[in-house]
Amino acid sequence: MFTQLNPPIPLTVTDKGDGMAFAVIDYGAEHNLLWVTAIDATGEIWCAPNPKVRMQTNWSLGRLMPDGTKADPQGTPELKAI
Repeated sequence: MFTQLNPPIPLTVTDKGDGMAFAVIDYGAEHNLLWVTAIDATGEIWCAPNPKVRMQTNWSLGRLMPDGTKADPQGTPELKAI
């Protein structure tokens, strides 16, 4: 099943970078979901499986960075970059 996401979801694809997922492909119970994602830096479109996809940090929702620190909207230097 192919599902268009409206609105797109900001994601990070491992080894590719940040991007916007605009669709999901679901081949069924024996397969990972595939997130169809346009990568911000390159414009490439990748179908990334679930294990390679992570939500981007969102300080307004309290979504933590991978190292467990809170995201800072001001980009304070003492916080590690993603």
